[in-house]
Amino acid sequence: MAKELIKVYQDRRSIYDLGQDIPLSSEEVVSLVCDCVKHAPTAFNSQSGRAVILFAAAHHRLWDIVLSKLQKVTPPDKFAATTKKIASFAAAAGTILFFEDEDTVSSLQKQYPLYKDAFPLFSAQSSGMLQYMIWTALAAEDIGASLQHYNPLIDEDVKKEWHLPQSWKLYSQMPFGNINSAAGSKDFMPISERVKVFS
Repeated sequence: MAKELIKVYQDRRSIYDLGQDIPLSSEEVVSLVCDCVKHAPTAFNSQSGRAVILFAAAHHRLWDIVLSKLQKVTPPDKFAATTKKIASFAAAAGTILFFEDEDTVSSLQKQYPLYKDAFPLFSAQSSGMLQYMIWTALAAEDIGASLQHYNPLIDEDVKKEWHLPQSWKLYSQMPFGNINSAAGSKDFMPISERVKVFS
């Protein structure tokens, strides 16, 4: 079992050439995401993670919002490349938006003032684990994905478009789809420089 898990970890890569022909139905993707959100570890079992799954028109609307926002801040001579990049995300089957509920974090800070400064970090760590869980679960189903960060540029537009609570802080966007082109080779530092063992 451990070898199988390691193989899935190895298969989880940033995939940018995505399509819409995924091996799971929309309902199965939703079930996968819900399972991960439910079981992702959180500090004090706070369950602060939130996810929004966008398919079809909603998925395309997100990337229209991103492109519109980027057009205002991207130099004109760079915008063609930017448009191509955003189009590659829009070509995917869907997008998952990751949030943390800041009201939950604030509540913990009030309940446990000794750890007040640590709770935002705990929240970020929880979000990272949730993102990795879903990304890896998608990879196990031969679905590619990448992690994007157009927040805070798009935050308010996203909340307004899908009527989301103001307390939800957007952390990342994950377009997912079938893998048209695999990720390239990857260089690794010597593992001895990253792992130390003592006994």
